[in-house]
Amino acid sequence: MGNVTVIGAQWGDEGKGKVIDWLADRADVVVRFQGGNNAGHTIVVGNTEYRFSLLPSGVAQGKLSVIGNGVVVDPWSLMAEIARVRGQGLTITPEVLVLADTAALVLPLHRDLDAAREARAGAGKIGTTGRGIGPAYEDKVGRRAIRFCDLADETALEFKIERLLAHHQPLRHGLDLPEITADEILEQLREVAPQVAPFIQPAWRVLDAAQKANRQILFEGAQAVMLDVDHGTYPYVTSSNTVAGQAAAGAGVGPSAAGYVLGIVKAYTTRVGEGPFPSELHDETGEKLGQRGAEFGTVTGRKRRCGWFDAVLVRQSVAVSGVNGVVLTKLDVLDGFETLKICVGYRLGDEVLDYLPAGMREQAAVIPIYEEIEGWNGITHKARSWRDLPAAAVKYVRRIEELIGAQIALVTTSPEREDIIMMRDPFRG
Repeated sequence: MGNVTVIGAQWGDEGKGKVIDWLADRADVVVRFQGGNNAGHTIVVGNTEYRFSLLPSGVAQGKLSVIGNGVVVDPWSLMAEIARVRGQGLTITPEVLVLADTAALVLPLHRDLDAAREARAGAGKIGTTGRGIGPAYEDKVGRRAIRFCDLADETALEFKIERLLAHHQPLRHGLDLPEITADEILEQLREVAPQVAPFIQPAWRVLDAAQKANRQILFEGAQAVMLDVDHGTYPYVTSSNTVAGQAAAGAGVGPSAAGYVLGIVKAYTTRVGEGPFPSELHDETGEKLGQRGAEFGTVTGRKRRCGWFDAVLVRQSVAVSGVNGVVLTKLDVLDGFETLKICVGYRLGDEVLDYLPAGMREQAAVIPIYEEIEGWNGITHKARSWRDLPAAAVKYVRRIEELIGAQIALVTTSPEREDIIMMRDPFRG
């Protein structure tokens, strides 16, 4: 039995929360390793729906849950999220939740900057959530971030705030934002520090001890490969690395700890916000997919753009993230479609491409090449075994498997936790 790393292999919103929750039942530790509260997972347990943005999904089952150093954390949002799920009956204590001492904070000034820059960009906006994640990562790599370990040392904190403001004050002035003082930031941090302090630990030590004790670790990714800052549809991406390779750096473990890499994909494709989307549908079929799939963002509530399954995109994600197996989610949304289409290539001028090019204009210009496949009249909804699927649905799954170059390990057929067909056990590799 080994560790498992779960990532999205499209543009996010693939249903990672349900899959991670299902896997967490068999894991000992769950680790969030990148992103911030710009991502969200929805988990349904019985009649209760939990929405997580910063908390690792393992908290729903009382598993040791770690927010790694690769995450940028808004402490006020974190405490609000903890309060909300406690109100739903979950126990969140320092014995359950660990917050990496080297994780960087998202501050109110980051949210200000994020919103102001998007507003100023006009037609050139990239569709951020406005939660300050990008600016927080900028400060992290610029070596001026406030980290959770700094909250215990006010002298160091004062020095770091001054360094931070030396960068932000000119930006705020240029964007017509009001000036902010060091005392204001210090007071904000003094207020929140005692609330988060009980959870702060060297997360790498916790994970090192877990590995030495042969405990199974589930690494939980946010967003998806095509939103990766290096490998995604740049600049319409998030500000972190979302590929499986980030699990090691963002948690503080060696690369071999990532174990079996499980890529999550929908049986069709969706995207929130701006950016290229070759297989997007602007017709009744796209609307139907959105309505049947309840395609609204967990964090933002924004309507998701919908389109046919893009095998080219997923094959690329499989390659750059070292995916060992794939979870195909929301197969039941396709019940009743007479004909389905799968994107198997792109046309760019006179060329036919089997990959998504890196250039922004090229990505926007590619035209999908489709393969049509028979739909099914039977019902896959709530199916829990391969035998329960209509023959045409089996054919669809197998064709996707061929096109993306990876085995389908699991298929989900409803939002419910137990409605999963397992063809391969990720924990057994």
